[in-house]
Amino acid sequence: MLWFVCFLNYADRQAIFSIFPLLGTKLHLTSVQLGVIGGSFMWMYAVCGPMAGWLSDHFSRRSLILGALVFWSLMTAATALAHTFASLTLIRALGGLGEAFYFPAAMSMMSDYHGPATRSRAMSVHQSSVYAGSIAGGAISGFLGQYYGWRSSFLFFGAAGMVLGLLLLVFLEEPARGAADIRSMETAVREPWRPIEDIREIFSNRTAMFLVLAFIGANFVAAVFLTWMPTFLHQKFHMSLSLSGLNSTVYIQIASVLGVLTGGALADSWQRRFRGGRMLAQSLGLFCGVPFLFLTGWSRSLVLLITAMIGFGYFKGLYDANIFASLYDVVPIERRGASAGILNSLGWLGGGFAPVIIALGAAHYGMSASISTTAVVYLMTGLLMLYTARRLERESKMSANNNETGKY
Repeated sequence: MLWFVCFLNYADRQAIFSIFPLLGTKLHLTSVQLGVIGGSFMWMYAVCGPMAGWLSDHFSRRSLILGALVFWSLMTAATALAHTFASLTLIRALGGLGEAFYFPAAMSMMSDYHGPATRSRAMSVHQSSVYAGSIAGGAISGFLGQYYGWRSSFLFFGAAGMVLGLLLLVFLEEPARGAADIRSMETAVREPWRPIEDIREIFSNRTAMFLVLAFIGANFVAAVFLTWMPTFLHQKFHMSLSLSGLNSTVYIQIASVLGVLTGGALADSWQRRFRGGRMLAQSLGLFCGVPFLFLTGWSRSLVLLITAMIGFGYFKGLYDANIFASLYDVVPIERRGASAGILNSLGWLGGGFAPVIIALGAAHYGMSASISTTAVVYLMTGLLMLYTARRLERESKMSANNNETGKY
């Protein structure tokens, strides 16, 4: 059930990017203005992330998920009513407000159905909906925009969300907090609501902060591809809106499905052997994605471009499979919602600047060069993830040695 909610979560946010060329023409918008429209969603998403996380730790996650689904679906449909840059920016920002409440609540709920032994695999299956939704949002929006006008896809996805909300009102259930972990559920349930203390505890957790920094870097790159790849294909390879919307997502996202399933199984296996196993799998995905990112921007051949997009998508999936599972390895059960909210908040705050930065960079250096420079961001993020994995493993060994010494 959560898979379908997340599917619409990403379909709704991806739908607008496929019609950027059409929006620019119809509403007389510059590339920077289009970048601001894309960024407005992410900035509001980032601002609301911490509050969404705290609420998911202390209130019904089922209610938060259903309320968020209905609200962002209404905002998606309302996008069709926008006629100016200001109104479009505002409505997209409100869509970010609604979607911010989904992931902290959903990831917390899923962690109560799956313990450490199966958590990465379960979350990787859920993560596949991100890619499927991105494909659907890009392809359907491009097709409907080309043949029925740019407003049509927003009405379509908005209506789909309302129907799904009615179905889940009957079938979605709330699990007991901490049910999948060997820990007293009473502690997780009765923890008082202290947002300032929650923030202080999470920010004092150095490993969690390294994971947040890595997510900022990875999300920056992902936001570039979600936002500008349809326009890149439309301009450089002269594809129609429907084809650019499809091709900008289908190769990367299908490859990411394979990568995320591989990453989930690999991480669960490595995690049983050493403490930083999930993070090591993430660093592997980041390092291997670097050359494919560089090739994506500079490819002149469509075949080479598709190969590069497939390679990047697959290794992106290795990282994505363990975003929340790695975080939940190092934060308490009762802080899962808040930590996920902060991760999402700061990650999308960084990602929110990507559309504008790339638009400015493309104006001076071209879109190809701007996209290729994201390889540097991925390389730095991979180094950070590798350091975090090794640091956690060293701490685990030191703790084990101290415990052994204490026995004697």
